[in-house]
Amino acid sequence: MNDVRPARSERPGRAGRPDIGTYVLDTRTGKVGIVMGHEGLYSQLRSYGGGREWDAAPDALRPATPAERLSAATAYANARSRGEVP
Repeated sequence: MNDVRPARSERPGRAGRPDIGTYVLDTRTGKVGIVMGHEGLYSQLRSYGGGREWDAAPDALRPATPAERLSAATAYANARSRGEVP
């Protein structure tokens, strides 16, 4: 997998705002995403392996566990082997 860093605040006093490049779980959708950026209070996430970004509220995010990251990577590898994604 890519550089795996735990999610943490980007700036002191900005709890709930994970660093860009970290893996988080969007608890509202149940999807693991990589933080691509921030817009206002929201974080922009992209699925493991790429795809369309989505916005997530800070109270819906938590650091993804190693098992959740592995599950996302496995799902992507399986979809790729079936020709569903490039």
